[in-house]
Amino acid sequence: MKYLNKIREALSGEDFPTFKIKDLKILLASYGANGGYAYTLLHNMASKGEIRRITRGIYTFHDDVRVAGFAFAPFYYGLEDALAIKGFWEQGANPVIITPRKTRTGPRVFNGRNYMVHRIDKRHFFGFELLKYGSFWIPVSDNEKTLIDFLYFRHYLRADVLHELRKASDPRKIKGYLKMYDARFSQKVLEMLKAHGK
Repeated sequence: MKYLNKIREALSGEDFPTFKIKDLKILLASYGANGGYAYTLLHNMASKGEIRRITRGIYTFHDDVRVAGFAFAPFYYGLEDALAIKGFWEQGANPVIITPRKTRTGPRVFNGRNYMVHRIDKRHFFGFELLKYGSFWIPVSDNEKTLIDFLYFRHYLRADVLHELRKASDPRKIKGYLKMYDARFSQKVLEMLKAHGK
């Protein structure tokens, strides 16, 4: 197809870590082609290994598992993954995607790499920043939200890592974030911080 190179270029750039069938249809229509050809084109590109399916209806030209998060937007990378990205965690960590979307949670695989999906209440979907990763900007939980999320999701955090994360966190910001949670949980976090000297 004469538009194939244009499609590759348009849907594989930094503005398109992932794409949907509707994106392909819109692009085809802009070139004067029949949007109905999108399904055949998707099938052909997938069978050649040129594109990969992340989840139902969402595809990518990229190989890096880091693009998987964009299939669950809005999202941010958090927990052990955030620690690894920011240098608090020396060992590698599989991507941990945190999203308020109604989606299947738990472990998944993309292009032979494992990643994890967690669902969070919309009220608690905040506290992340954009960090440069390759040619993309990815949302990653900030230090304070990472700390809170470890208790929220009941994940174990090693004492030495907790100590470093506490030192790099702003207590006032933590208290501000905790206003978005119920009193019982907030008290639990504050008691944990007090027990560890902050």
